[in-house]
Amino acid sequence: MNSRSHAGRRVLLAAGIGLLLVCIALSLSLGSRPVTLAEIIGGVTKNAGFTMGELVVHERIPRTVFGLVAGCALALSGTLMQAVTRNPLADPGILGVNTGAALAIVVGIAFFDIGSLPQYMAFALFGASVTAVFVYSVGSLGHGGATPIKLALAGTAISAALSSLVSLILLPRSSSMDAFRFWQSGGIGGATFDGILSILPLIVIGAVMGICGAGSLNALALGDDVAASLGVKTTRTRLLGAAAGVLLCAATTSLAGPIGFIGLVAPHTVRLIVGPDLRYVLPLSALTGASILLLADTVGRIVGSPGEIEAGLISAFIGAPILVLIADRSKVRAL
Repeated sequence: MNSRSHAGRRVLLAAGIGLLLVCIALSLSLGSRPVTLAEIIGGVTKNAGFTMGELVVHERIPRTVFGLVAGCALALSGTLMQAVTRNPLADPGILGVNTGAALAIVVGIAFFDIGSLPQYMAFALFGASVTAVFVYSVGSLGHGGATPIKLALAGTAISAALSSLVSLILLPRSSSMDAFRFWQSGGIGGATFDGILSILPLIVIGAVMGICGAGSLNALALGDDVAASLGVKTTRTRLLGAAAGVLLCAATTSLAGPIGFIGLVAPHTVRLIVGPDLRYVLPLSALTGASILLLADTVGRIVGSPGEIEAGLISAFIGAPILVLIADRSKVRAL
């Protein structure tokens, strides 16, 4: 790797950080009530005695922080799932992991009367893990093993089946499932610092596992035989990468609900710019995912004013055209 490549990637990293800072500023300043720079500074630095504008900024801080954390986690999760499955279409939504977490939570609410965030996290992690294993098992059946197309088809089919089960459980309990329906649309507006601190350890563990395994996951892209010849323990690497991706997705989904497209669009966008090296794709995808989610949340507040449109719905509108454009230009290049 020559010095010019290193310098170029450092510039891209600085640009990603700059873009994220702009999105953070927009998240704090825009919404149903725009605020000034002075009000932003006052809302961030004061502990009490807020003016109305400063109070608005103060109330937006937890959702902005959570948007940053959740966007990073979802983008890392999608990147890891694409690397593990060698499937450019893999992400928590397409592989059914989000839907598995949602089904587990609605089962917990309906039959086990769960209500606290730790219970949501436990059920989401269980549902996401079981779904990931099931999708990979189904996608591995038949000749050729777990090919990208078979995994995408298995994930789509299983996700549709799980969504039907969610509806089946919800319909007879419409009066008691209002909170779940709000959660299911996917958003960051209900975040609190207590909730963020509850899921943060899992997200940190998942992120560290993924980033530390970047070198071995790079080798997997060359094929299992080549990776094994380079001394990579392919099974362990794939299991750790998948576990990190599921952990990141489940922890985020338990608080935000299922938010799609972040884990699909962010890695694709970054990979087109810096190439397939996960040592660079992972951190840049995290920055890009956080920027996209914060932008989606900000747009949802502006468009839905005086209410808001959930970020999960806006991210689909933002992500779908970008994905089509990326696919058209890159022809969905193989990993």
